Amino acid sequence: MASKLLRNTGNRIFSLVRTNPNPNFPLKQLNLTTCQAPLSRPYSDVAQPVPIEPSLPEKPPVGGGTTNGKKTFGKGTTSSSSLKAAELVKFAAIAETWWDAEGPFKPLHVMNPTRLSFIRSTLCRHFRKDPLCPKPLEGLKVVDVGCGGGILSEPLARMGATVTGIDAVEKNITIARLHADSDPLTSTIEYRCTTAEKLVEERREFDAVIALEVIEHVADPAEFCKSLAALAVSDGATVISTINRSMRSYATAIIAAEYILQWLPKGTHQWSSFLTPEELTLILQRASISVQEMAGFVYNPLTGRWSLSDDISVNFIAFGTKNHR
Repeated sequence: MASKLLRNTGNRIFSLVRTNPNPNFPLKQLNLTTCQAPLSRPYSDVAQPVPIEPSLPEKPPVGGGTTNGKKTFGKGTTSSSSLKAAELVKFAAIAETWWDAEGPFKPLHVMNPTRLSFIRSTLCRHFRKDPLCPKPLEGLKVVDVGCGGGILSEPLARMGATVTGIDAVEKNITIARLHADSDPLTSTIEYRCTTAEKLVEERREFDAVIALEVIEHVADPAEFCKSLAALAVSDGATVISTINRSMRSYATAIIAAEYILQWLPKGTHQWSSFLTPEELTLILQRASISVQEMAGFVYNPLTGRWSLSDDISVNFIAFGTKNHR
C-alpha cells in the first residue's frame, strides 16, 4: 500500500511538469568519451536532507539548455565564481536558523550523516586511514567551502581533521564560531568570512577540499572548481555534492521539496543552475581533478532517512583527486 501511494504521488508530481524530450544540457562541443569513468560501487543503507526561494519555480526549457543563459564553462574572472549576490542575501536572511534541526536547514541536518559516511569512506581509502578508529581523519587538513553554520565542519573536526571553514556570509561565520566554541573538540576550527578565491591568493593548501551543496549557487562553476583545485595539494582530495539537472530533480527537489512538502523555502534552488554528473566530471577534469567515485543520495519517506545509492538522478556526491603536478 505504501509503495503504491508513493508511486501515485510521484506520478502526480511528474504530471505537473512539462515533459522535456531532452532535459540534459546540450554538450554538443564536449567529448565526454574522453572523461575518466568514475568508480561506481553498490551502496547499502547507511543513513540520512538537503538544503534548502518565491512564486512558481522556473520551468525546464523545452529542448534542453538553460533558461537564463548564465551557465558557462569557458573563461571567466576570479570574482565571477563567487556566490551570486542574490544567493548571499538569501542565506544571510536565514543564517540564525542553521542549528535549528526543525528549521529551513532541517533537510541538511537529516542528510548530514549520509554525507559524512561518504566523506569518511573515500578520504580514509585515499589517505590509507582506518575508518573505524575514533579519529579517522586525524592528521588531515580539510577546508569546508561554503560551511554555513558549521554543521559539516564540526563533525569533521570531531573525526580528527584540522578544519578551516569558510563562507561568504558574515552572519553564517558568526553563528558557526559561537556554536563551535561551546565544545572543546570543535573550538579549534578556523572560521573565516572569505571565499575560495581569496584563499588561493593566500596560497593556502589542504589535503582535502570539500564543497557540499555550494556549486549550484555560484556564478561560474568552472572557475569555482579551478579555485577548489588550486586549494588542494598534489594528489589531494576534492569532494563535491550537488543536484542533477534532470526532469526528476525538477519534480522532486523543487516542485515536491519546496512547493508540496515545503521542506525548503520556496526559491531555494534554480533548476537551470544544476549540473549533470557528466558536466561536473568534465568541469573537474579541466580543473585537473579526476573524479574517482560518485554516489547518489536517496530518501526513504517511510524511515525519514537518506542513504547512499547508485541512483544519481537527483542528489549526488563526487570524490576526486588532484592530478600530480
